[in-house]
Amino acid sequence: MPEYLGVDTSNYTTSAAVYVSEENRIYQTKKLLPVKEGELGLRQSDAVFHHTKQLPEMIEQLFGENSIAMPKTVTASARPRNIEGSYMPCFLCGEGFARSYAAVTGAKLYTTSHQIGHILAALYSADRLDLVNERFIAFHVSGGTTDCLLCESDDECVLRISEIGTSLDLKAGQAVDRTGVMLGLRFPCGAELEKLAMNANKHFKAKPVLKDGNCCLSGLENKCGNMLDSGESPENIAKYCLDFIAETILAMTDHAIDKYGELPLVFAGGVMSDVIIRDRIISRYPSASFAQPQFSCDNAAGVAIYGYLKSTGEK
Repeated sequence: MPEYLGVDTSNYTTSAAVYVSEENRIYQTKKLLPVKEGELGLRQSDAVFHHTKQLPEMIEQLFGENSIAMPKTVTASARPRNIEGSYMPCFLCGEGFARSYAAVTGAKLYTTSHQIGHILAALYSADRLDLVNERFIAFHVSGGTTDCLLCESDDECVLRISEIGTSLDLKAGQAVDRTGVMLGLRFPCGAELEKLAMNANKHFKAKPVLKDGNCCLSGLENKCGNMLDSGESPENIAKYCLDFIAETILAMTDHAIDKYGELPLVFAGGVMSDVIIRDRIISRYPSASFAQPQFSCDNAAGVAIYGYLKSTGEK
């Protein structure tokens, strides 16, 4: 039974996954990197340390809890994006493991980007892997990105990605986490901020700021801080934060469709697991595809699928 191993050592999560093609099934394990209370992230040196400690645990758990044969392909996310100069030291942990595994076992080795892994995980969980042979618009919205992307089939990289729009300052996930920490929540704050927002009793009109398809989100953090200082409830601040992000993504989507036509829409990344944001987008674009929550946040599923697509030529 052909099996394909993937590892991803992003800035916030250690993850490993195996794709079993005959079952079209993903087995995965993942663990958040520990962040001290009140802090908004980790230094890269600390991230590397924690990945070095956690990755063996994830591999042991993945193969210890599941009946998985030795994979013949191993893929690692080796960089954040497939653009020149895209680099973060934390990805060396996963890439180093993959190279070692391939050298010892003779497995075929591939590397890809963290971003492509996110998009492929979203396609898999939405049952739309067929889109790797088509042109589509994808959003990758997380702590490090707020990107609107034109995706096209590519023999070398599976997907050729061109940027349509991005954030010129704060990223959506950063806005969520900074607002959450401001409200006393523990990082990462997405799930708890969503719970707060569900109990809001006011609606504030959100006016996104776009420049040629690129968004600006730094004003959102300032606005939430001003609301807190003026005595607004945490629930209403949380709702405003998520509504503003939803309206921003919708405005970026409208711009992309105006420019490239009504292509399929795919939404990936941890921020897109938020129900409030997702439902707002679906209300305007009901045919949009979203990653399931377990495939929205950082994960190695799409990285494993990349190895399958490359080794079998299924594109």
